[in-house]
Amino acid sequence: MRRMLLVLVALLAHVPFLQPAAAQAPADPWAADIAAFEAQDAAKPPSRGGVVFVGSSSIRFWTTLAQDFPGIDVVNRGFGGSEIRDATRHASRLVAPHAPRLVLLYAGDNDLMNGRTPRQVEKDFVAFVKRVRQLTPDARIAFIAIKPSPARAQLLDAMRNTNRRIERAAATLKGVDFIDVFTPMLDADGEPRADLFVEDRLHLNAEGYRLWTRLIAPYLR
Repeated sequence: MRRMLLVLVALLAHVPFLQPAAAQAPADPWAADIAAFEAQDAAKPPSRGGVVFVGSSSIRFWTTLAQDFPGIDVVNRGFGGSEIRDATRHASRLVAPHAPRLVLLYAGDNDLMNGRTPRQVEKDFVAFVKRVRQLTPDARIAFIAIKPSPARAQLLDAMRNTNRRIERAAATLKGVDFIDVFTPMLDADGEPRADLFVEDRLHLNAEGYRLWTRLIAPYLR
């Protein structure tokens, strides 16, 4: 009987449906976005030495970039819902083909919303800088501060902490700037200005982008 049981166990071990499934790498949620950017680059080969905006939906929805910065070769490489780590992972496909003189990154609020700590977001930013430096050593880099959106007012303290950390880190890195859009987007009581956002209270409206344009323009010269 014992021998029969051993034989049965050995046979069952080779039944395919009883074998554990091989671990599969998670699908890249940004695959379609990145492929679309590459298709654009293939259809119209990117010029070199321009300015690349990369980041989450605040960049993606900035559809007036070219009009807002006339005379400057700007490229929009925003993909909604992304974190800093996503921009770093795809930098070779988002940034490198353009060999830009300046890379502006907006990300961080999704990171905090998804559970990243201010310290982790700071480290993610430093990793982004390191990656861009590997790809385009001479490019300047600017971080657009995490914006204070009314929809995420519960994260204001974490946003302040993260912005301070990244500002300090940027000051120690060569060719890296921190652009404070956070403070001008607060009202006299220190609360997010609702007049700068669309109905979802998360994304910028035209007035919000006009404010960003005024604050960012000096860094593009």
